[in-house]
Amino acid sequence: MRKIVVRSLAVLGVVAVPVVSALALQREQTAPADLDLIGGVIQLVQRAYVHPIPSDELTKDALKGLLNRLDPHSDYMDEKEFKDMQTDMSGQFGGLGMQITAQGGIPRIVSPIDGTPAARAKLEPGDLIIKVGTATTQGMSLRNVVDMLRGAPGTKVTITVLRGKDEPFDVTLTREIIRVASVKSEIKPDGVGYIRISQFGADTADGFTAALTKLKSDAKDGGLKGLVIDLRNDPGGLLNAAVSVAGDLLDGGTVVSIRGRQADDQRVFSAPSKGDKLPGVPIVVLINGASASASEIVAGALQDRKRATVMGTTSFGKGSVQTVIPIKGHGAVRLTTALYYTPAGRSIQDEGIVPDVIEEAPKDQQISGGPLIRESALHGAIANPGQLGKSDASATKATPKTGEPTDDKTKSATSAPIKADLIGKPEDAQLNAALALVLKKDAAPK
Repeated sequence: MRKIVVRSLAVLGVVAVPVVSALALQREQTAPADLDLIGGVIQLVQRAYVHPIPSDELTKDALKGLLNRLDPHSDYMDEKEFKDMQTDMSGQFGGLGMQITAQGGIPRIVSPIDGTPAARAKLEPGDLIIKVGTATTQGMSLRNVVDMLRGAPGTKVTITVLRGKDEPFDVTLTREIIRVASVKSEIKPDGVGYIRISQFGADTADGFTAALTKLKSDAKDGGLKGLVIDLRNDPGGLLNAAVSVAGDLLDGGTVVSIRGRQADDQRVFSAPSKGDKLPGVPIVVLINGASASASEIVAGALQDRKRATVMGTTSFGKGSVQTVIPIKGHGAVRLTTALYYTPAGRSIQDEGIVPDVIEEAPKDQQISGGPLIRESALHGAIANPGQLGKSDASATKATPKTGEPTDDKTKSATSAPIKADLIGKPEDAQLNAALALVLKKDAAPK
């Protein structure tokens, strides 16, 4: 059975990435003339290039070039890179706890993960890593950057960071095994529950269910009055975790569907019947430009199913599915095989989730680098394919608004996100707005 992962940007932390069965190479589907051309150019380079280049290195680079130009998330991994990815899954390596992508040939931080070295060093979404040690990262492959940043737990690495228009500065971080509880919760004033999900990992589904149980138990004077789910700066993770979280708040029906070219890439993921563990409790979901992938699945599902009001700024827009396909003795291919769609048939790819209520972080709480580069700005990003012809019967598309209803659906929707160290704190203005909204009568969408 083909398995999927909805996060594909390089992550310097523990990420479980399922794989599919080994690839059957079907040479007959490629025209012989094309294969001859590729082989001829490789032979030409071997014979005439100023320095000798091993044929296996040329083959690897040719495969990487072929896949990298498809979209920002497809890639070829040689045997070492594939084993490194599997090591990443086990968590037995020293990481920094941040998700990075490449834009303009320089690695950029999409989001630091709560409680990791990157977050403790106050690195911010949008920061550019221009040097690792003494080596410049300009033009370096993302995989090579990751290899330089990772290492034995307890060892240090110094990176040079460019933030907005400020002067570059150095940050020295100590690598550690990234094992962070992805779900945190607490009761806020007036009996409102608050759940922060920092990433969608193997522990998220159980952690979210346990958090709901604890909040209901801790609530006094008539039970839980509302719930705020904070997905800001959450880079995503595992699809099954996202489906489980949304399923804890829905009674049956579609959570997300996946559409690709192959028959087993046409799938619908549903919530369990009578799955809602907080029936009748109003919910607000907070998102921003660093909310990606699995975060967008949850926000889109609860928005379309009219189970929650989505608040904040427009999300990252990463709506594609990557399948890891081992090639026996030759590493693996990570290939974009499908797109996922919200219950109403919306593709998140390239556009993201636009909040029902747009709420920017105050200027003094925003990261200094300005608005983030989003999926749509990445080189080779797949364009949004538009609405599916059929949608879930219980879903209708949300109408965005900025505090009050407005026809400008993207006004102020892509401003800079909040500083990571302010998330969940008493001075967190977006959270305070969400707590106020969830107590209003109209917090539960009609």
